[in-house]
Amino acid sequence: MTRTPTLLLDPSVRRRLLLAAAMLAAAVAVAPGQAQAGECPAGKRIPDATKPVDTAAKGVTDTVLASIDLADEPAMVQDRKFRLRRLVIAPGGIVPWHSHADRPALIYVVSGEVTEHASNCAVPIVHKAGDVAPETHATAHWWKNTGRRPATLISADLLKDESDRNM
Repeated sequence: MTRTPTLLLDPSVRRRLLLAAAMLAAAVAVAPGQAQAGECPAGKRIPDATKPVDTAAKGVTDTVLASIDLADEPAMVQDRKFRLRRLVIAPGGIVPWHSHADRPALIYVVSGEVTEHASNCAVPIVHKAGDVAPETHATAHWWKNTGRRPATLISADLLKDESDRNM
């Protein structure tokens, strides 16, 4: 896994990036009939269906595009950063097992295809370009690019623990 440092952006650029992420989140929340990635097929949702695996990150570049300390914003949410990242997963690349118990996120698949192995689903879930995957407190999973092309994802999350190195 390669991590790049947070970019120091002009405040107006940072606001535009975060506004775009917020608009993406709002569009996902209110758009009826939109395909929601991360949905386990009917009848396949089973608690602890997929057990945690101990596979290291492989072929993943994780770039923080911007972040805002929410304590400094009108919402005044203490100990949280609104973070926007780009993950590029090479063919055969793996985002290792992790939980979103304390870090909700929305994942937008920009390009490529990636397979999610979720703790509460008996079958793998394939995400394609244009899909959005909500990652809530109930989400624990790992991802793998089984395709022939890199998969590019945009992640908007609410980070609490800055030492959290999970993707």
